[in-house]
Amino acid sequence: KEQENDQKKRIAAQKKLEKEQLDYQKKITRELKSQKRAISPSHKFNRPVINKSDETEDITESYDVFISHATEDKDSFVRPLAELLRAKGINVWYDEFSLGWGKSLRKTIDYGLANSRFGVVVLSKSFIKKDWTEYELNGLTAREMSGENQVILPIWHEVSKSDILKFSPTLVDKMALNTSINTIDEIAEQLESLLK
Repeated sequence: KEQENDQKKRIAAQKKLEKEQLDYQKKITRELKSQKRAISPSHKFNRPVINKSDETEDITESYDVFISHATEDKDSFVRPLAELLRAKGINVWYDEFSLGWGKSLRKTIDYGLANSRFGVVVLSKSFIKKDWTEYELNGLTAREMSGENQVILPIWHEVSKSDILKFSPTLVDKMALNTSINTIDEIAEQLESLLK
């Protein structure tokens, strides 16, 4: 009898978790569809975009990789990775390299998101809590939803599978590198091989 009750409780808890995950996935899908509708049908992400406005100069650069990260992770991981990638000749969109005094933060980030071959997403506890990082992740996800195959390259940084599952169940499905297993050099080498 006790075993039956325990099993019923486990089944109920599992069903509740599955329902919560499904509801969250539906919410994300609705948001992505909304973003996809907002994108002009003539806009192609794999072509460089030229932004013309009175306040910024023409931009025609494309990038190999956009690094989406939380500021708190710069010193421990992100800056050394960005500098190593740059030293290897990889064209990196990284805020400290790409944002300049007086430039529009949103426009510069949007340009980097749209004109980078890959988006390296450094998932951490700090990343999960921030609006800007979610904005960047949404932009990269919208690109994948618009038909581009592989855009998002996740890196788990001092974060657990359950943390990622709570934040975005669909990200758990993506093969990720993990800073507790992979060194910065190994991560850079893997990215370098993808770009060949």
